[in-house]
Amino acid sequence: MEKLVSSWFNNKTLPQSYIFPPETRPGNHVIPRCNTIPVVDLSKALAYERTAVVQQILEASHEFGFFQVINHGVSENLVNDTMNVFKEFFELPAEDKAGIYSEDLKRPCRLYTSSPNFNSEKVHLWRDSLRHPCHPLKECIKIWPPKPTRYREIVAAYSIEAKKLGLRILELLSEGLGLGSGFFGNKLSESTVLSLNHYPPCPDPSLTLGVSKHCDPNLLTILLQGDVYGLQVLKDGEWIGVEPLHNAFVVNIGHQLEPI
Repeated sequence: MEKLVSSWFNNKTLPQSYIFPPETRPGNHVIPRCNTIPVVDLSKALAYERTAVVQQILEASHEFGFFQVINHGVSENLVNDTMNVFKEFFELPAEDKAGIYSEDLKRPCRLYTSSPNFNSEKVHLWRDSLRHPCHPLKECIKIWPPKPTRYREIVAAYSIEAKKLGLRILELLSEGLGLGSGFFGNKLSESTVLSLNHYPPCPDPSLTLGVSKHCDPNLLTILLQGDVYGLQVLKDGEWIGVEPLHNAFVVNIGHQLEPI
């Protein structure tokens, strides 16, 4: 528990173990926000513009590998409740999180810091993470954090809606690729995992990273960015900042769908 950044970051200077080499640290360079990143209005897929929405998703997936979705059907109240309960979790006293903290990579529900390879990595990431499975929901919910008391109820509702959204997007992709309805259903999209990253205020963000550059290995990542700027993506060799949109989700095409 003492390794969690959120347990010791107050009034501290940045430890050497969190300082990245000059060639990989962000420095003071300001990444411009990009307003050309595709934004897909999913409500139009329910009307006569469905074909256009399918084409927009295909083009965004091919050119950027990600896009944002609005009018996605997940209620704003649920999104806000979810963000609040996540915040409440990380604000819990250490003793209320102790039973979830684990360095055991095989443990399905675990709270850890930096990355699963904390003990072997050369430089640590400035983040704490909570990760747990969401399928099958009735079984998985039993191992989720018991506190805050409303965590399980709210996150269960959120995971159901997020999965519906993912399946909806996969169905549109399947339609556009000519693969037929339900191609990505069943086992291909059955597994869902929630990964929650918490980034406490950093004494010198120019020297460290919250998340290092990476590609997601799965089919889709449905990312709730909130209203906080910080997400960056690589396109044509250049990093661009993703402009946070109110009540939007960022959809990232994972390795399994990269051929599209």
